[in-house]
Amino acid sequence: MSNKAPLRHQVTRRKSVEAHAANVYDRDCPTRVVLDRLADKWTVLVIGQLAAGTMRFAELRRAIDGISQKMLTSTLRDLERDGLVKRQLYASVPPKVEYSLTPLGSSLVSKMNGLCLWAEDHIDQVLRARADFDKRNQQALLDKAGFGSHLVS
Repeated sequence: MSNKAPLRHQVTRRKSVEAHAANVYDRDCPTRVVLDRLADKWTVLVIGQLAAGTMRFAELRRAIDGISQKMLTSTLRDLERDGLVKRQLYASVPPKVEYSLTPLGSSLVSKMNGLCLWAEDHIDQVLRARADFDKRNQQALLDKAGFGSHLVS
């Protein structure tokens, strides 16, 4: 047995495992489904928009460039099922539907905003890394095929 103190994240994870019997590193743990949902770009963008307040479907669709009607419908339904979004239907003609974050969904806002800010702050570095990686791999393929390094500058 080691005399080292456990790392902070190990202590936090151990406490949550004991309290909730959950461990995201266990392949059978249902938290994997939650991680899958939260790691989806449309989820991040919908939560980011709803963080500002209640919105109707068309407003959300206009605010999230590139999302299809089908994808927005599916994302909202999944978020509602997970208890992150509340769907309010008003009996009017035409029917009026509004979406808002639940308290559980609101608890994600700062984390999602942090992720979005990180992506915006580091996109140039990520794109450079991708270009460098692709160039190295292209050169390795050419070398393997016997074309040598004189073809790629």
